[in-house]
Amino acid sequence: MSKVYFQNELEGVATFWRIARRDGCLLGFTSHDRDLWFDGILHRAAPGMVPSAIRRSAGIANDSADVEGAISHDAIHAADLAAGRYDGARFAIGLVDWETREAAVLYHGEAGAISDDDGGFRAELQSAKAVFQEDHVPRTSPTCRAVFCGPGCTLNVQRFSHRLACQAIDHEAGLVRFAQAPDPALFLNGSLRWIDGPHAGVTMQIIQSDASGQLLDQELLPTLAVGAQAILREGCDHTIATCQSRFGNAANFRGEPFLPGNDLLTRYPAAQS
Repeated sequence: MSKVYFQNELEGVATFWRIARRDGCLLGFTSHDRDLWFDGILHRAAPGMVPSAIRRSAGIANDSADVEGAISHDAIHAADLAAGRYDGARFAIGLVDWETREAAVLYHGEAGAISDDDGGFRAELQSAKAVFQEDHVPRTSPTCRAVFCGPGCTLNVQRFSHRLACQAIDHEAGLVRFAQAPDPALFLNGSLRWIDGPHAGVTMQIIQSDASGQLLDQELLPTLAVGAQAILREGCDHTIATCQSRFGNAANFRGEPFLPGNDLLTRYPAAQS
């Protein structure tokens, strides 16, 4: 931080927040009474957004912070919060001199729990040091622990992703069907990310897939229309049989399908008939 803030009794200092959503949308807000443009980002005046005290320490414990605000702001809608558009969003909180536009970021974090209450929202933030609190020691399991096409799996996600246009929609049932889709059984346990329409940027899980279409785990907006495009990623049931027969990737299977379970010592031979 090159500038020392609050040295004088009166200073033109305001707080600012930046929210980088996972769908690529970047939002900026400031406690100043007018919009501020700095660092190539327009920060909208949002006096209703209030940060709590920011805790920073030299240890590895997670530095905590909260942000509260009003959903009524033009850039933040209750429907977006409910749709999960802010889940896992990156936050930056800092100070800006609204006269010189010199700014300093005090806190970087990721959104944890986000809740809306009485026309407002509250976001609990986790700093980058939260990764030190994770347990990275793998646990044994009969199924694969790796994320399909993620680290450890090694399969190329592009091979199992399909960009398709929506052909039919059942809003009440949460069912969609896509034109020129391959075998629907391939998408069971997969995911769908909308790339246009009212759900653009939102990822939904496919909990059922058959000839009638894909059943999604989230409610579909009434404005979703036929022709909307999405990227469908095939699914995996994380069993060794599927990994070997369908993907030929058993060498990278992250599980122990043949390891005896905890009930090994309690087993007894069954009488033969």
